[in-house]
Amino acid sequence: MVSDQIIQIKVPGSTANLGPGFDSIGLAVNRYLTLIAEPSNEWEFTPLSEELVNTPSGKDNFIYLIANQVAATYGCQLPPCRVTVTSTIPLARGLGSSAAAIIAAIELANELCHLQLSAQQKLQLACQYEGHPDNVGASLFGGLVIGSSRGDEDTDLIQIDHISFDMVVVIPSYELKTKEARSVLPSELSFKEAVKASSISNVMVAALLTKNYNMMGKMMDLDLFHHRYRKPLIPEFTQIQKAAKESGAFGVAISGAGPTVICFTESGRGKSLRYVLSSEFDKAIVDEVSIETKGSRVSSLSHINVDTK
Repeated sequence: MVSDQIIQIKVPGSTANLGPGFDSIGLAVNRYLTLIAEPSNEWEFTPLSEELVNTPSGKDNFIYLIANQVAATYGCQLPPCRVTVTSTIPLARGLGSSAAAIIAAIELANELCHLQLSAQQKLQLACQYEGHPDNVGASLFGGLVIGSSRGDEDTDLIQIDHISFDMVVVIPSYELKTKEARSVLPSELSFKEAVKASSISNVMVAALLTKNYNMMGKMMDLDLFHHRYRKPLIPEFTQIQKAAKESGAFGVAISGAGPTVICFTESGRGKSLRYVLSSEFDKAIVDEVSIETKGSRVSSLSHINVDTK
C-alpha cells in the first residue's frame, strides 16, 4: 500500500443452497460488507454498523486473522491499517456474513501485499477457510454460482448472470450459528438416498436455468440434503412457506444455514409478497432483496467516503 493510499473493499452477501443445491449453489444479494483501510501505526478495526459493535477491534478481528494467514501463505507481512467496517449483512442469519468477511480479508491481503492473486486463487483460498464454494463464490464473483470444491485438490465453479426473479427474506430475531445448523445433519446418506437427492438437485438447476420456476420450487420442496433436518431449528419455516406460496411465491428455502427463510417469486411480484409477509410475521425483519451481479470490488479513495449501497 502506498503511504497515503486509502482502499475500499465492497463485498456482497449471499444466499446459499437454494434448497437441494447444498454446499454447491450460491446467489449474491444486494447486502454488503464494506471495508475502508488506511495506513496506520497499528491495526485497528472500527465498526460503523450497530450490529458489528461487539466485533474485536484489534488483531483478534476475524478479518485480520484471515488476511494475516493469507499474507503468511505468500511470505508477506501485513502493514498496519486503520479499518472502518460497515455491513448491511445480518450476522449469523444465513446471508453469508462470514463468507463476505473471508472474501474481504483475502482482498485486503491481496492489496496490502501486492499479491496479484487471480480470481481462481482467491476462490481456492476462500474454500480452504469456508469449506465450500457457494457463499464465497457468490461474494467473489456475483450472480449465481454453481461450484464443486474437493478440498485441497481443486475447486471448479460456473458463474451465471442471466437469471431474473424477485426474492423476499424473512429474518427471525434470533441467530443460528452454522456449527449448530450443521450438527443436526447426518454424517452420511445411503447410496440410494444420495442418488435421489442428487437427481433432485440436478433438476432444480435445470429448471432454474430454463426459467421453469414452478419446477424449481417443486425441487426445493423435495430437498433431501438439509431442509428436513434444519426445519425444527426454525419454528416459523412451515408457516412462512405456506403464507409465501399462497401469496405467489414459486419457491421457499432456508437461506444458507438459516434461520433466514428466502422466498422466490416472479419479477415484479416481490413488493406485494413482502407486504403480505411483513404483516403476518411482524416480529421478524421482512425485506425484499435482489440479485447482485457484481462480486467483490476494490477501489482507491482520495478520502474516506463509505459506500454501502
